[in-house]
Amino acid sequence: MTDPRDNPFRTLAQAAGPKPAAELVMPMSEEDRIREELERGIVFTTVESVVNWARANAIWPLGFGLACCAIEMMAIAGPRFDVSRFGAEVFRGSPRQADLMIVAGRVSQKMAPVLRRIYDQMPEPRWVISMGVCASAGGMFTNYSIVQGVDTIVPVDVYVPGCPPKPEMLMHGILKLQEKVRTSETFK
Repeated sequence: MTDPRDNPFRTLAQAAGPKPAAELVMPMSEEDRIREELERGIVFTTVESVVNWARANAIWPLGFGLACCAIEMMAIAGPRFDVSRFGAEVFRGSPRQADLMIVAGRVSQKMAPVLRRIYDQMPEPRWVISMGVCASAGGMFTNYSIVQGVDTIVPVDVYVPGCPPKPEMLMHGILKLQEKVRTSETFK
């Protein structure tokens, strides 16, 4: 007979080795039975936590680049920053395929209805990252033609500050969004 430690696909129960003959005769208590099941590799969790984990690690962004922040947003998809490590690698071309909108840059009054229409076309659950001070608060453009904060048009989940924010800051914002998604209530 081969040694169970030679098998690379062994469970904790196999790694412990053969049981003594005395344990085979004695009936197992409920606690021992549960412990034995855990040693075999069964994991207990809730459906909600599995769904939230899957959603957090498979975010599909929709880039809504309006100004200089869009260049920094595009940089995260390149090999230097590689946002695909976090499950958000492919920017979708259609709002019906995306669940994250990254608003990068200043939003004009004429662009606001378009932004809202695209947001409404996204399937639930959907999230929004406001990237840059122009999208978050109007930036240096304090006039009638620029929206003074994209949160007046769509609900924003994460704000990324800066003018323009570096790609590392946007990646940090995506990580913060992943934390929020992991801890959110899936089934309301």
